[in-house]
Amino acid sequence: MAAAAPADRAGAGADALYARRRFRNVVAIVVSCLTAGFGLFFLGWILWTLVVRAIGGINVELFTQMTPPPMVEGGLLNAFFGSAVMCGLAIAIGTPMGVAAGTWLAEYGHARKAGTVVRFVNDILLSAPSIVLGLFVYTLFVMQTGGRFSALAGAIALAFIVLPVVVRTTDEMLRLVPTQMREAALSLGIPQWKVIVQVLYRSAMAGIVTGILLALARISGETAPLLFTAFGNQYWNSDVMRPMASVPLVMYQYAGSPYASWQQLAWAGALVLTTFVLVVSLLARMLLLRNRVVHD
Repeated sequence: MAAAAPADRAGAGADALYARRRFRNVVAIVVSCLTAGFGLFFLGWILWTLVVRAIGGINVELFTQMTPPPMVEGGLLNAFFGSAVMCGLAIAIGTPMGVAAGTWLAEYGHARKAGTVVRFVNDILLSAPSIVLGLFVYTLFVMQTGGRFSALAGAIALAFIVLPVVVRTTDEMLRLVPTQMREAALSLGIPQWKVIVQVLYRSAMAGIVTGILLALARISGETAPLLFTAFGNQYWNSDVMRPMASVPLVMYQYAGSPYASWQQLAWAGALVLTTFVLVVSLLARMLLLRNRVVHD
């Protein structure tokens, strides 16, 4: 009888501890679900408002006509072209440099103090406000060319946003490649640069491309850097050394105007831009999941 009492008390204590943990678990799940629902509710509200306001401006003229003067119907053809040119140039500038820097971090600088410093600087650049990067390029490039705004300056500013994203992605993806693959290739007498190009890049390609697509989705909606670099242009321009229009700049200008036609174009451009970002993000996610399934 004396031995049974401590056992009963121990069992009761264990049951009470389990009940408290279960209660805390339920509370945590409920709070998490409410928080997620709160965020999804406002996200859905924003998207619904965007669709309702913008659907009337989605037509053929939006993609075939230039940005119009006040109180005149028009489209965003030159803005779409300018955004495509500057984003393409930014990817072309930032991707090779980002892949090269990420490769050095993963394969050569991972055990060095310099690698730690580079990762720290890259993290700072990754979280730097885009307007600061725009001002930096304005001082470094625009002022040095006689104050000439240009699409090239805008692309350089956007490339500074692409660069840290690609560096981080390349570094992480290459470090995820098993060490045995490196050792097996090196044991065959293959130079390390060939191991990187022919073995590691092939294994990490899906992740690297995913990072590039995410960087593209991020820069496609940037406005602040372009205010100090590309400046915008109401007319068609294919010269990268002159000011060029872009969708975010046109949205910024037209959304605050008193003209209903301009406001409608701003909403329509926002819907097209949001759809583009959504498609690119889904493509990146599908590419990453497909590569994970193949590896599994």
